[in-house]
Amino acid sequence: MKTQLETIKQKALAALAEAKESAELESLRVKYLGKKGELTAVLKQMGKLSAEERPVIGQLANDVRELLTAEIEAQKAKLEEIKLEARLRDEAVDVTIPGREKKLGHQHPMYIALEEIKEIFVGMGFTILDGPEVELAYYNFDRLNAEEGHPSRDWSDTFYFDEDSRVMLRSQTSPMQVHAMETKPLPIRILAPGRVYRKDEVDATHSPMFHQVEGMVIDKNITMADLKGTLTAVMEQLYGEGTKTRFRPHHFPFTEPSCEMDVQCHKCGGVGCPTCKGEGWIEILGAGMIHPKVLEMSGIDSEEYSGWAFGMGLERMAMRRFKISDLRLIFENDVRFLEQF
Repeated sequence: MKTQLETIKQKALAALAEAKESAELESLRVKYLGKKGELTAVLKQMGKLSAEERPVIGQLANDVRELLTAEIEAQKAKLEEIKLEARLRDEAVDVTIPGREKKLGHQHPMYIALEEIKEIFVGMGFTILDGPEVELAYYNFDRLNAEEGHPSRDWSDTFYFDEDSRVMLRSQTSPMQVHAMETKPLPIRILAPGRVYRKDEVDATHSPMFHQVEGMVIDKNITMADLKGTLTAVMEQLYGEGTKTRFRPHHFPFTEPSCEMDVQCHKCGGVGCPTCKGEGWIEILGAGMIHPKVLEMSGIDSEEYSGWAFGMGLERMAMRRFKISDLRLIFENDVRFLEQF
């Protein structure tokens, strides 16, 4: 058995010296020192030895076990040191190399314009509201006095989710007027920006998905003069004193009287160009005095209270603010364009 133990010791030491990975060391430990290992197999034969031989062989076996255990630990420490040196070498940092500049992003031009608009209206006492983009036709049309048969409810103009034309992508931010009237105490001053969806063809000033900013005031003794004065003041704060605007009569089912507000084309200065389609003016928003029927449907006494509302196209506001000639540039995510802002 002495010969067997000596053979096991020599084979194990040679194998341990060749091991390159921790997994190999563990495998060798199990092979030689495990419960079913070679050393254990030899010790199981101790019963065949005489009483004089057992202590001698037992001591020799313990010496072999201790030697191999110590060698395994030493080899493990050596391998870990080699790995650490390799890692330090691979991950070494040359502190003399110039650092890489981290490029910071910035706000999209459309959202720069939105923040400016919000700041102006908050300064006037308005509250910012957010609402759902998936809306019920009941709020998008019915409660805004656009009854069945109104052209804006047609499938050619609106994105519906069901055949009954009840659930839709909102075509305007105007439903926020109704939500505000249902939940806010009087008087009300709200501003509600958000995405809206219509089946428009893409061109220099149109997109099937765009952003609107809805504004509404309801209080006692509110008149059309308040509407015109507020919107004129807003445009001058956005675009500078003396900004040329105009109000044109229009019709919306939820306002009476109604109007549209235009700003002189920033591209041609009112002469006429492709951006303004030769008119010299760009439509910015639709507005008007809230229809008494809309107030009454929300439980507001139209004899005591009146109000005005508007919905402005945020992209067109940004176009005028930054003198952008084509609305499509806002959505195309061309870095060469966005880096200008």
